[in-house]
Amino acid sequence: MTFIRSLFVIAAVLLWAGILVLPQFIVLMAMPKHRYTLPQLFHRGLCRLLRVQVEIHGTPAQNKPTLFVINHISWLDIPVVGKAIKGSFVAKQEVAKYPFIGRLSRLQQTIFISRSRPSVKTHKDDMQEHLEQGDNIFLFPEGTSSNGIVIQNFKSAYFALAESHAGDAPLTVQPVTLAYSMMDNLMMTRGTMGIVAWVGDENLLSHVWDFLKSGKITAELRFHKPVTIDQYDSRKDMAADCQRVIAHGLSRAMTGRPEF
Repeated sequence: MTFIRSLFVIAAVLLWAGILVLPQFIVLMAMPKHRYTLPQLFHRGLCRLLRVQVEIHGTPAQNKPTLFVINHISWLDIPVVGKAIKGSFVAKQEVAKYPFIGRLSRLQQTIFISRSRPSVKTHKDDMQEHLEQGDNIFLFPEGTSSNGIVIQNFKSAYFALAESHAGDAPLTVQPVTLAYSMMDNLMMTRGTMGIVAWVGDENLLSHVWDFLKSGKITAELRFHKPVTIDQYDSRKDMAADCQRVIAHGLSRAMTGRPEF
């Protein structure tokens, strides 16, 4: 039964994506102000099909644009974040080459960069262009995914955008903790986290297939107090502080505790 359901989910996801591709092309050409409406609708449907319940704690920043910095755990992060808020993701260059996923990512105005520091600086103009259009940007400053329990060090180069933003006021940066806290209403453990966390060189397709055979997942997004670069001595201090805040939120989420 699990096998049949997994096949059904894959078919439903492909159909759902196919239904929205042409309308999104039309929106990008004729109604660019609404370019994130259909992607958010897609992510909401995707979470429903994948049996992922998204819980939001705190309040997303209402300033536009906002740079949301989020810890990275899995491919599942994309629909979870995309369901909750509108904006453009910053993804590694390899994602653009993924069959099907790469095309969908482009339709959501994803900014593709390589992991090297020079590349981050090179693509800063691309990110700035999105900000000037009032687009929110979703950034995973670890540069890669973690095991869902412990956060990796945030790379300060990713925060250069906040340091050099040319807007009328300092760019709003909001740290966001992403946690996969429960499966089938039971707290996730190190043993079960591998069902969600996609790390290292694990094959994407096999990981997705294993995930589809698992239970219902509860994903938490904890929105912390927004900050600006002028509150810090450097972007390194900002990166370290955002990492500390998000790590604290992850620890509390994974032990079933409220933010404070």
